[in-house]
Amino acid sequence: MEHHTDLIDIVAIGLGLAFVLGFLANKLKLSPLVGYLLAGIIVGPHTPGFVGDADMAVQLSEIGVMLLMFGVGLHFSLDDLMEVKWIAIPGAVVQIGAATVLGWGLAWLLGWSTIEGLMFGFCLATASTVVLLRAMEERRLLDTQRGRIAVGWLIVEDLACVLALVLLPVVAAIFKDEAGAADISLGGLFTTLGVTLLQVGAFVAIMLVVGRRVIPWMLERTAGTGSRELFTLSVLAIALGVAFGSATLFGVSFALGAFFAGMVLNGSELSHKAANDSLPLRDAFAVLFFVSVGMLFDPGIVLEHPLHVLATTFIIIFGKSVAAYLIVRAFGHPNRTALTISCSLAQIGEFAFILAGLGIALQILPQEGRDLVLAGALISIIANPLIFAGLDRWEARQTAEAERNAVPVPTPELPPGPTLEPGCHAIIVGYGRVGSQLAALLQERKVAVVVVDTSVERVQKAHQAGLPAIRGNAAAERVLAEAQPESAQIAIIAIPQALEAGEVAARLRAANPALTIFARAHSDAEVKHLIQHGADGAVIAERELAFSMVEMVMSTPVYRNWPNDFVPESASRTASH
Repeated sequence: MEHHTDLIDIVAIGLGLAFVLGFLANKLKLSPLVGYLLAGIIVGPHTPGFVGDADMAVQLSEIGVMLLMFGVGLHFSLDDLMEVKWIAIPGAVVQIGAATVLGWGLAWLLGWSTIEGLMFGFCLATASTVVLLRAMEERRLLDTQRGRIAVGWLIVEDLACVLALVLLPVVAAIFKDEAGAADISLGGLFTTLGVTLLQVGAFVAIMLVVGRRVIPWMLERTAGTGSRELFTLSVLAIALGVAFGSATLFGVSFALGAFFAGMVLNGSELSHKAANDSLPLRDAFAVLFFVSVGMLFDPGIVLEHPLHVLATTFIIIFGKSVAAYLIVRAFGHPNRTALTISCSLAQIGEFAFILAGLGIALQILPQEGRDLVLAGALISIIANPLIFAGLDRWEARQTAEAERNAVPVPTPELPPGPTLEPGCHAIIVGYGRVGSQLAALLQERKVAVVVVDTSVERVQKAHQAGLPAIRGNAAAERVLAEAQPESAQIAIIAIPQALEAGEVAARLRAANPALTIFARAHSDAEVKHLIQHGADGAVIAERELAFSMVEMVMSTPVYRNWPNDFVPESASRTASH
């Protein structure tokens, strides 16, 4: 019996290849995005072997785009932008303009039309959020002034792309008639633009007035059922439903609708739970999005037009970087800050792919333009770690030279909050419900505590509680080194993920063989895993909860005089086992 399995083929083979190549890219200290794009190239029509259904991949990638934009809206922080608005807003606008002009100049040399050149240049103007945040986290810069400027800059670029999603269909309709010839009419411009803005305005008004009340109310009611499956389903239904409704009723793009759905949830008490519960599916479809982008890329352009590829890469890596460097320096920031921002922006990623795909759909970007954008993205993402490694070496040389010449070295940028006084301190990995209670109890007993957590909000809460806190994954060497485990007396791994906790325990043990390490677990198998990786002991939360409740039960009047040597049959079996 014949089965049509195009959907299964593209999902199974695409995700499988993406995993293998993404894993290899990560081992090579590259962004996994490189592996995902290469997986798409391998299963695409431009390379031999298995060829996936490109149309099916594009439809799946649309879901990926919607969930990506939902995540962008969910994590959108106006406060982060306002903190560095005086440099991030004008800096990002000028840098986007410079990159767009450079891209238009290259397109003009290639004989493209004005609208195609501007579209091409705009695709080269925005950096990848994934690549930038990873580089900043690896160097512990996110909570520094440099990191805040880079994140604020990125927020402005994201907002510019969101605005482009609204205006590009209007621009395309004005600049292209049915024959493809230029047809610019001032009256038509204002009419089309006015209709579009009215549609978008109506959608935004409904989301702010109705959505801001209805969506959190729906999530609260769903969370009250206690069903995690229903809550996850409600989050996905809201993200995809709002995106579909915005496109159907208001003519707004799927991506923009999903972005506003995330924004409405941003700041809600359930926003973090919504982000965490939707993350696995969002990541899976995001990978399919990058795979589908790779399927559309023709690697032959590297051989057929190598100079075009080099010129595109030059604009991304050098043109944008020089513009960003000059802007940051013009605002009076030190050389080190300007170079960090420049290196951060010397790449392009997910928004470039979304814009290039939209440009192709609207017929305002040629196929060669999309291939050049994808080639430039691949090269710049691969080169970004090397660029940052060069910056690290330059900073090390500057520090060494300053020490030799007895020149005062600038004080390193430290994360905000209390400073760590090393020696006989306790390290708590994870500042959630368990970790925060542990820290408070140890703090009451005058034990010096340092917290390590991946969440910005939790690190800020630790700072507010008077605790030194480090943001990042404790399994990363740089992050763990800041906690100074070599001089610590004890470490408590309070995160619920046993595999990650085992890796942290192994690194702690390697850093300080005499360190006492405790962890939390949820099963005997997890206890065994943690002890094998260096933990001295592990507490099964559910078991300790049961013991505590039994103590409460036995302290009630009914059982207060119960024989102390009585052991229930079930407890006896557990003990003997």
